[in-house]
Amino acid sequence: MNTLADAWDWLTDSAHWAGDDGVWHRLTQHLVLTVVCLVISCLIALPVALVLGHLGKGGALAVNISNVGRAIPTFAVLVLLLLTPIGKWGEGPTVVALVLFAVPPLLTNAYVGMREVDRDVVRASRGMGMTGRQMLWRVEVPLAMPMILNGVRIAAVQLVATATIAALAGGGGLGRIITAGFNLASTPQVVAGAILVAVFALLVEAVFEVAERLAPKRGAR
Repeated sequence: MNTLADAWDWLTDSAHWAGDDGVWHRLTQHLVLTVVCLVISCLIALPVALVLGHLGKGGALAVNISNVGRAIPTFAVLVLLLLTPIGKWGEGPTVVALVLFAVPPLLTNAYVGMREVDRDVVRASRGMGMTGRQMLWRVEVPLAMPMILNGVRIAAVQLVATATIAALAGGGGLGRIITAGFNLASTPQVVAGAILVAVFALLVEAVFEVAERLAPKRGAR
């Protein structure tokens, strides 16, 4: 209890929220890193998943290959990238490692969502004279949207939690608060940093929960 009370005192000290090493600055860095990695991951995974899901060919192989990345710890990938020329690109190794970590849930959920669209609805749209592109964007994607958003939610929450490793590569984010706490042998600061990451992840989860509730329900039209 003393540790939690000390962590609360650390969090409620306004001096810890201002400046380049303050919570607001580190939170902004964490948010930017998460958004950038999520956008890049979506640009890579979603087009592949939507096309393969629409065609119904090669999707299982792509999903299995992407899931191999889940077996490799993100920290291990980061360390290996630091030893390559990418390690000279500032936060490049962190971005690459996080993108590789976020692609599998995006690809898997989007592909599964596309394949679970009612085939009768797809056949009916084809019978109405819709082209493949029209079926994809007007029928399949809207009906698969709950699963697609679920994948984006999972990836976003995982990125928020895992982006703390950026501090180990000299990057910014909330992880810097935790590593600074370790360097100072300050347990309250380490706990405070962990609480900030957890709260941030819960807020991201809540935002996507609302988005999923507002998405068109499968079979609504």
